[in-house]
Amino acid sequence: MKKILLSTLVLLLVFSCKDNKGKAPAKFLQDSSGNINHVSVILENDLWNGRIGDAIRDVLTKPIYGLPQDEPMFTLSQIPPQVFSGFVTKNRTILKIEMGKDANIEFKEDQYAKPQKVVVLSGKSREDIIGLIKENADKITEIFRNTEIAERQRQMAKSPHKFEQIKEKLGLTMAFSSIYEIAKERDNFFWFRKNITTGHSHFMIYDLPYDAIKRNDSTIVQIIKIRDSLGKQYFKGRLDGNVNADGTKISSYMITEDAYTPFHGETIIDNKPAFETKGIWELTNDFMGGAFVNYTIEDKVNKRWVGVEGFVFAPSVEKRNYMLELEAIIKSIKID
Repeated sequence: MKKILLSTLVLLLVFSCKDNKGKAPAKFLQDSSGNINHVSVILENDLWNGRIGDAIRDVLTKPIYGLPQDEPMFTLSQIPPQVFSGFVTKNRTILKIEMGKDANIEFKEDQYAKPQKVVVLSGKSREDIIGLIKENADKITEIFRNTEIAERQRQMAKSPHKFEQIKEKLGLTMAFSSIYEIAKERDNFFWFRKNITTGHSHFMIYDLPYDAIKRNDSTIVQIIKIRDSLGKQYFKGRLDGNVNADGTKISSYMITEDAYTPFHGETIIDNKPAFETKGIWELTNDFMGGAFVNYTIEDKVNKRWVGVEGFVFAPSVEKRNYMLELEAIIKSIKID
C-alpha cells in the first residue's frame, strides 16, 4: 500500500511540473548583469596572453569610428574556465573558447542568465580558433552590440518619456528616458537634451520633403549640408551674438568638422532603408565639439525622409556609452 501511495505521489509531482501540453517548464534563470559594452572572455591564461588573445582583442577592442579619441568597441574581462561559475556566469555578453573539439561556432541565448548572448568557439588547435574569430568577426561584434543596444533600451523603458507631441506632429514614436528635456520644438522639429557628468547629450528628430535627398554619388554631401543648415538655425554656440573688440558680431553654430571624413553607409531602421552617417561636430568661432551619429530614413509611404541625430559634448571623458545610448534611442523609432 505504501509503495502504491509513493508511486502515485511521484506521478503527481512529475505531471505537476509540466504545462498543459505535457512539456516541462523552462528552467528559472536569474537576470543577467554587467556594465554596458563589457564582454567576458572565458579562456585559459596562456591562450589569452598568446595569439588567440591577440585575435580576440583585434576584433572586440578595435577603435570605434566617429569618436574624437580612440575608444575600444568593448571592454574585455578574461576569466579562466576553472573559475567560470556562480555570479561570473551572469554577464550579459560572453565569448567562450573551448579547445580540443572540432572547429565550430555556436551562438547561444540565455544559457546562464537572461537576457544573455554566449558565443562559443571550439577548435582542436590555435589556428582553428583564430580562423573562426577572423571569419566571424562582424557577426560576433554585431550580436554583442545589438545585445547592448537592447539592454540600454530596456533600462530606459523603466522611466519612459511622455512627449506625445512627437507622434502628433511627426507621426512616429521613439523610446527614451524621461530624464531628457525638450530644448526646442517646431512644427516638424524636436531637440532633446540631458545633462551628463561633464557635459550634455542631445538628439533631434525632424522630417524632410521626399525630394530633399536624392540617391546618387553626392548623397552624403546632401546629408551633411542639411545637418549643417539645422546646426546654423538651432544649435548656437556660447559666444553667438557677442561683439568682438573690433565691433563685429560673432557667429557661432554647429557644423560638421571637415578635417575628419564622416563615415557613410546604408542600413535598415524600422524595416526601412536608411543612410547612416557618423562623424565629428564643432562650433564655429568656439572650441566645443564632439561625436555625432545621423540616420536619414526613407519613408516611402508618407513620401518623406525622417532625420534622427544624436550628438554628445563630453570633454575629458569616454563617449562610447553615451553614443550607444543615443543609437539605442534612434533605433527604437517606429514610423506610422
